[in-house]
Amino acid sequence: MIQPRRIACPMASCGVRLPCLEKVGLMSMQTFKNIVLQRLHPEVIDRLELQRVELPVGREIEFPGSGIANLFFIEEGIASMTVTFKDGFEVEVALAGPEAILGTSCMMGTRRSLNRVYMQIGGYGYSSVMSVATREFKRAEQFHDLTLRYLQAQFIQSAQTAGCNARHSVEQRMARWLLLCSDRVGDRVLPLSHEYMADMLGVTRSSVTVVAGHLQERGLIHYTRGKITLVDLAGLEAISCECYRVVRDHLRSLADRDEAYGA
Repeated sequence: MIQPRRIACPMASCGVRLPCLEKVGLMSMQTFKNIVLQRLHPEVIDRLELQRVELPVGREIEFPGSGIANLFFIEEGIASMTVTFKDGFEVEVALAGPEAILGTSCMMGTRRSLNRVYMQIGGYGYSSVMSVATREFKRAEQFHDLTLRYLQAQFIQSAQTAGCNARHSVEQRMARWLLLCSDRVGDRVLPLSHEYMADMLGVTRSSVTVVAGHLQERGLIHYTRGKITLVDLAGLEAISCECYRVVRDHLRSLADRDEAYGA
């Protein structure tokens, strides 16, 4: 497990760009949980002009057709990236946790978001104004390399999710999804409803209820209203599809030290 890295930085209250924020600078001791922020050199952190931001459940990070004003680094919590159709139906294509940099497509030239990205489990993180982050990205140094590595991990996750949705059973997909959520929050207790899981998996609520009931009968999970506890992680992994291991292992490699990337 990667240990949080401390850097020196001063804290001051933020101006008006975002509500409930703290500025992170170079003079006070700040511990980061985000994998990318852990790896960045102190001078890069300073140039990004990070500001702490609360990320409650339901907080919109991106919305289809809207501009992307800020980059977000999640410290705690989970965000979902979904595809939304004309009839309002949406399905999740990627999860994002403390490995994530949200809003990166804007630095690649995207003017308006193509996806909905919002917090499914609340937490907090740090933001950087997009013009500031883009300037740092264009230096083609450490931040540039780590951002591309994250984007590759996100692409693999989205591609694997698309294949998984087409190929594997609801039971396998639910086991995969619950394990990936648990990995990101570092907890076996997940504040998730059946209705929400149905939306994320692209199935009916009744399907989720039936499958969750089977998993509970086998002693793999325990659920109450709005909360699911993963009782047997090994058992869940045994019934999940290979997609869980593909995504998990690639996310682990994202955090590995690799001097070739200047990290």
